[in-house]
Amino acid sequence: MRNSGFTLPDGKFVRLWTGSASSGMATWALPFLMGFAVSNGVLSSVVLGSSLAIRTVGFLIAVPIGGILADRLGSRRILFASGLIAAGGTVLVMHYLGANDVCAQMVFALGMFLSGAGQGACRPAYQAIVPMLVAPKNLQSANAALSLAVRATNLTGPAAATLLAATAGLNVAFVAIALLWLLSAMLPPWPQTPHTDRSPGNARRTLLNRIADDLAEGFREALRHSWFVAGLGALALVIGAGYSVTSVLLPVLSNQVYDGPVLLTGCTMALLCGAMAGALTVARWQPDYRGRWAIGGLCIYGFVPLSLLVPEHFWIPLIAYFIAGWGLELFNVIWFTAIQQEVSPDKLARVSSLDFIVSYGLAPVGLSAIGPLSVHFGATPILLAASVICIGAASLALAIPSSSYFSTETAGTPSPGRREK
Repeated sequence: MRNSGFTLPDGKFVRLWTGSASSGMATWALPFLMGFAVSNGVLSSVVLGSSLAIRTVGFLIAVPIGGILADRLGSRRILFASGLIAAGGTVLVMHYLGANDVCAQMVFALGMFLSGAGQGACRPAYQAIVPMLVAPKNLQSANAALSLAVRATNLTGPAAATLLAATAGLNVAFVAIALLWLLSAMLPPWPQTPHTDRSPGNARRTLLNRIADDLAEGFREALRHSWFVAGLGALALVIGAGYSVTSVLLPVLSNQVYDGPVLLTGCTMALLCGAMAGALTVARWQPDYRGRWAIGGLCIYGFVPLSLLVPEHFWIPLIAYFIAGWGLELFNVIWFTAIQQEVSPDKLARVSSLDFIVSYGLAPVGLSAIGPLSVHFGATPILLAASVICIGAASLALAIPSSSYFSTETAGTPSPGRREK
């Protein structure tokens, strides 16, 4: 085990961190602002649901495209473009919010789509640009700092948007979100990232062929790292089964046992506090067997469903959520660092986009299935099954030898993608 300090590289990381925090705050603020519009009679709940679904579609489409373009054109260009796209989409949403005209409603939907697309395109770009600005020895600390920003914006984004809308009006709050996206576009520094067309026959291929080939190239790079495939599979199952189950059943159990959101609020805050503690822990601590610690942290989430079997004992779920938050953040920071170190630099954004798509791909299926399954079988079997899936998936991932280190190194020789300075 090693401790590491983190030295800011001439203020560049501060700019990157601020830009990432701005995008995170804008991302989390918009859904709550839309909910505020519903509570004030500006939108209906039906329109809210459909508009958030359109935003999600934009996100899912833009993530792989953003990864391809970031690898081809440079991550910083994609951060600039994605910030402008999201800001423009937010302005359209503000202008056509609550419109009754069919054409205006279509422009409103376009605004929601563009907002999601900007959010999706910037995610792999932010992951890929970090190693360009941070020395390899400081990558884990940098990722921990970025993760802390994400957790902080989980709280501050919705709270600030709601407060601003209540005091200054919806339009002012929408303008603030657009400005945050502009900050995300403008603030990060521009590293030297020369990119050349790697395929001479490129001009003769159709756009769809280029996209398919680039995605296939990123997929092959991902398959080259067995630890990545194993870890991503475990993460997808934990999110799709464990996180989805607890997200659906926690509010139900809170209402049943406490006749209100007491348990829901307490567990949510415990998870966030645990995640912040985890980010602070891993900011300076670099375990030798980093893969074991990371997947072990992911495995901890399997105890959250078990804690919900006894919701009447308030402190048991709270402790479980806090420890799970700590473990999830341990996984996240080490996971992102390993990807940045091990994956070939010219394919990093595409592999990162694959990470986002697969890890969250099962979540909609899980969220939609949990309700009917819990009605048919009851909450107890579903919670037990979720726990088994989470712990089992993590255990299977650890069965892959390279998962212990999150590295394809053998006999001390760095993998081709590893960055050494």
